[in-house]
Amino acid sequence: MQQNKNYKEPSLFKPENLLREARRQKAIPHGLIPPVCVLDPDGDIVDYLVRTERAALNKYWACYHTKMYEFDCGETKVGIIGNAVGASFAVLLAEQMFVSGCHLLLSITSAGIINPPEDNIRFVLINNALRDEGASYHYLPPEEKAAIQPSLLNRLRLLTDTPGSGVAVGDSWTTDAPYRETSTAIEYAKNKGIAAVEMEASALYAFAKARSKNVVCFAHLTNNMAQEGEDFEKGVENGSIDSLGLIYQTIKTLT
Repeated sequence: MQQNKNYKEPSLFKPENLLREARRQKAIPHGLIPPVCVLDPDGDIVDYLVRTERAALNKYWACYHTKMYEFDCGETKVGIIGNAVGASFAVLLAEQMFVSGCHLLLSITSAGIINPPEDNIRFVLINNALRDEGASYHYLPPEEKAAIQPSLLNRLRLLTDTPGSGVAVGDSWTTDAPYRETSTAIEYAKNKGIAAVEMEASALYAFAKARSKNVVCFAHLTNNMAQEGEDFEKGVENGSIDSLGLIYQTIKTLT
């Protein structure tokens, strides 16, 4: 890890400046994206919403790399981006979302099971994330934890403590090298009581802490790292129905 990090020093390259140039080059009008946004690394939620004609493109999103769709979740308009896989990509989008009008960002990502959950637990509300990627170290010193804001966690206890919700609080291991999930690494995570392995949470939480932003990360428990056949089964509509229900309940709890 390089030693040239000054964590209080502002960046010369700012997301709002990049978006300014994207608007100019792509003739995108000025406007705000929805205040609640979702990162959907698998892209299944976006695919389902578009296929069922529940989502439309957001005309104000000026990112060079992605399209944002928006849909109605109860009475809340929500922006969503699919296929945002990996810590650095997720944080790049988070930076741009929060200067474009977002106030609350949710991430729901498929995750490998490290310690098998209790019955009926399908989602883990990530509390702490083991920092085994690179992006978080640009936001927080190595000794600091990447964790959800305590105030958000306390409010979401209403959700996680509800019997039958299918959601529990737990820790994750965030890696940026999924095909280096060795037996030694998995055993280490298992001994630390970690519930699941995913690719975005530690960087998103580090960004949220450094920038004082509201970010909530969920791990959708879907696989055992393909050690046996018929793995990665997410449920009805590739898990989209359950995920949309979780998005609705989270928004209802926090807003």
